Amino acid sequence: MDTPTPQAHPRRRWWTAATIALLAVLIIATGAWRKLLSPHAAPTAGPPPVPAGTARVASETVPIARTGVGTVMTVASVTVRTRIDGQLDSVEFKEGQDVKAGQVLARIDPRTYQAQLEQSLAQKSKDEAQLANARADLQRYGDLIKEDATTQQTLDTQRALVNQLQAAVKSDDAQIHLAQVQLGYTTITAPLGGRVGARLVDPGNIVHAADANGLLVINQIDPIAVQFTLPESSFQAVNKALNTQREPLRVDAIDRDTHEVLASGKLVLLNNQIDTATGTISMKAQFANSALTLWPGQSVDARLVLGERADALTMPSAAVQRSQDGFFVYVVGADEKVRMQSIEVADTVGGKAVVAKGLAAGDRVVTDGQYRLTPGARIVERQQGSGLNGKAEVADAGGEKR
Repeated sequence: MDTPTPQAHPRRRWWTAATIALLAVLIIATGAWRKLLSPHAAPTAGPPPVPAGTARVASETVPIARTGVGTVMTVASVTVRTRIDGQLDSVEFKEGQDVKAGQVLARIDPRTYQAQLEQSLAQKSKDEAQLANARADLQRYGDLIKEDATTQQTLDTQRALVNQLQAAVKSDDAQIHLAQVQLGYTTITAPLGGRVGARLVDPGNIVHAADANGLLVINQIDPIAVQFTLPESSFQAVNKALNTQREPLRVDAIDRDTHEVLASGKLVLLNNQIDTATGTISMKAQFANSALTLWPGQSVDARLVLGERADALTMPSAAVQRSQDGFFVYVVGADEKVRMQSIEVADTVGGKAVVAKGLAAGDRVVTDGQYRLTPGARIVERQQGSGLNGKAEVADAGGEKR
């Protein structure tokens, strides 16, 4: 007979499994506790540095300026009209053409006015012939009166006739001059140099001196002007600069989108009163415009330069941030961590902010990437040409590259 295999008691198997599990828990807990107490434990990795662009605060001489919104306008604008009535024979200009003063623009049918001139000339010839005959009679009557062959009344009457005919000849001269002027009006010339606009009347139409629209409009755009306004608070500084400087104040016309200086000119007008409705004062500057960078009706920023500020603290204007408490910048410390610093901005000139208070020369400020920063954040200098997210690879806490 086969001898039966003895089987383990159920209670003994349960105790064996429990003992093994307990030992495993104790081993894991002991290892974790030693790791925590070990002085060589690795520190937990912090947040990755933020890519950012930075710049140093510089000390330099900058212009003292006031900037206002301006509108480009012509120095002179003339609506060319006919000064006589007649049929428009020809137009001798092209729309958009540059013309010079005295250049022929259009011609009106001259035949009627040529006939009037010839009529006046004929009348003068008639009156001159009568005057010559009257003078001869006066000479004869003068000889006869010496011989008592005529009366004094006849002599006086003849002398009056001569005077009358002399006046008639002078009147004829005036009529001839008037006819010549009217005939000259049949040729229409440019009263000033400038750019011609659209043609308002086509050849063949009857034009009148009383027409409201005229034939064309000429705008003088070289030189050209910019009219702009500044706040009332700027008046004293502008007035002081005008009275202390010998040269006219410089004005820069700046593109409102690209902030590029389009032209530099001079201030020609400080208006004689402040607009009480808006609290502003109007000014006008004149610019050379041979390159036609300024155009009538264009909106620009007009920067009026009042003088120079020496040893001014400057930095890129992109570094300046605004909060409900005013302006501030992120200043980078020696440990590459940033802090918020409140500042006062005195002016902005040529893409640079002039700092009146809050910074010192040599301070390093963040100029790009501020939207990802908080006080105490660590930064890494962004490489040139990198985008907003930065192309520099920075390892995060998990060891992955960004």
